[in-house]
Amino acid sequence: MPVPFESLIPFAIMSAMFVVAGNAVQFALNKESGGKGIRYSMDDWDRKMMMRDKQLTGSDRGQVDTPVASPEFKVNSVWKVHDSFRNGLL
Repeated sequence: MPVPFESLIPFAIMSAMFVVAGNAVQFALNKESGGKGIRYSMDDWDRKMMMRDKQLTGSDRGQVDTPVASPEFKVNSVWKVHDSFRNGLL
């Protein structure tokens, strides 16, 4: 039983769109995480370290090897904003 050739063109287009969409999602996730793998089952410690890394480097996945934090680390805490939201000041 032969396959009608008219059905192969839409099938190829749909298959190509699935491939393009999958690659776009993978590219976006890779770009968001700085080229590193996706993190699974993060606990509270991991979230706190991600917050610390974001304050030190400006990205969630960035890390530094200097033992001393920069002077800006003292004043760029998100807890000031968090407390303001919690107390209803903002």
